[in-house]
Amino acid sequence: MSARLLHPDEYELASRSSADTDGTFNLDDDDFESQIPGTSRLRLRQNSWWSRLFSPSGYRQLKSHARPVLIRSSRASCTPRFCARRRCFGLHIVLGAILGLVAFASIFIPSYTRPPAHYATLRQLALEGNTAGRGNPHNQKVFIAASLYDRGGDLARGQWGSQLLQLIDLLGPKNVFVSIYENDSGEEAGAALRELERQIPSAKSIVFEEHIDLKTIPSLTMPGGGMRIPRIEYLAATRNRALQPMSDHPETRYDKLLYLNDIFYDPVDALQLLFSTNLDESGDPQYRAACAVDFDNPFKFYDTFATRDLEGYSMGLPFFPWFSSAGKSASRSDVLHGKDAVRVQSCWGGMVAFDAKYFQDPLPGGTAPARFRSTSEVFWEGSECCLIHADIKDPQAGLDGVTESGIYMNPYIRVAYDQRTLSWLHITRRWERLYSWVQAIGNYIVGLPWNNPRRAEVPGQSVTETVWVPDANQVGGGSFQTIERIAGNGGYCGTRSQQVIVEHRQPGQKGFENIPVPS
Repeated sequence: MSARLLHPDEYELASRSSADTDGTFNLDDDDFESQIPGTSRLRLRQNSWWSRLFSPSGYRQLKSHARPVLIRSSRASCTPRFCARRRCFGLHIVLGAILGLVAFASIFIPSYTRPPAHYATLRQLALEGNTAGRGNPHNQKVFIAASLYDRGGDLARGQWGSQLLQLIDLLGPKNVFVSIYENDSGEEAGAALRELERQIPSAKSIVFEEHIDLKTIPSLTMPGGGMRIPRIEYLAATRNRALQPMSDHPETRYDKLLYLNDIFYDPVDALQLLFSTNLDESGDPQYRAACAVDFDNPFKFYDTFATRDLEGYSMGLPFFPWFSSAGKSASRSDVLHGKDAVRVQSCWGGMVAFDAKYFQDPLPGGTAPARFRSTSEVFWEGSECCLIHADIKDPQAGLDGVTESGIYMNPYIRVAYDQRTLSWLHITRRWERLYSWVQAIGNYIVGLPWNNPRRAEVPGQSVTETVWVPDANQVGGGSFQTIERIAGNGGYCGTRSQQVIVEHRQPGQKGFENIPVPS
């Protein structure tokens, strides 16, 4: 697959003969030191179970316990071959123990392999028969959105396109609207997208722009006085273009919005994310947003940039259970307890289902439905995929001690950025519980999560913040200054960094670059 400009967190023993096992030697001939009377290098042979266990060749068993046998000291007896054999044997013991633990965990305590019963019910509905809409028993209206960068057309012509068509069939074409926006990815990508468009049986809006008008995207003044387009502004703009049909036809109402990245997934899992996550007593899913978990190899969680735990802390090391132990560690606890609705403040995971009302109705205290956005501040970036969750939540008094957000990550639903990784995810999840203590120690050593001074800010309150203030008269084009201002939504999403779009991209060059943060 080609480089993905639009992804939100783009930042990869010699064999021996039987003669070698002979552990005997002539003490008098081989060790001249042993002939010195009274030397401390003479000792009685000790034949403990421990020495037998860790010495593969061992020592010859005593023929008689009546007389002592002189042997070499440990230093003298450790010939290169003998030491290598001993180390190899010890390595086999360690590897055997690890494999035993993996087998035990896989069989007796597998992770996220036994979903609640209603998951099996929906899967059975989806896989039985061929009636369109069989995976959508309540005929919910679903808006499917995607913003792609598909140079070469491999996504549209390949498994991604096939998965989309399967998903439409499972939901029912009459229940689905598909909106795909793509730009600046070449003629072949445009041709592939048009081929896919002809196969989509539902209502649709398929837009391909050869070149996006960068003048329509806000820019910021960087050190040195140059105007550059922040990467997050660009990503927000392209994601919003995929939502444009909602704005153009507000009279059409949807129950769910499903946003897709350039991922590989099981279409039935998309149904589970939409209709099985966090069911209430009446069997209805209850969420503002529900996210899959995405991987860029069979073990490594990918979307750390957009994900924040229930108290707004950033992620731990990117393998199970993904979250750190900071604060009350509710998100980490939910994962370790195998919940299908892990409470978080934000997530994305390559595939996310929203309650569509937040994108069709004015938000509380706002004048327009939710749309993707940037922070619009130099050297303070928050993912557009995190900020959208901050905007659809009710205002909170503070994140410390919060128990619910209405936003959940569902670890039963896993996606990947290549087919090989996807094929491994149902296997590697079985023993991932074994990683938890290793991850906790690693978080402590590395110092995760990183400190975010704006994590616990309450929107609407007066706060003191350090911001970059451009000034062409200063050396460096500006400086960091501490000011008082009113806190906005999503302070927990931010990091002290800055990426900008490369407007005149050369072949093989990434679509964005980092601007160093001044000291």
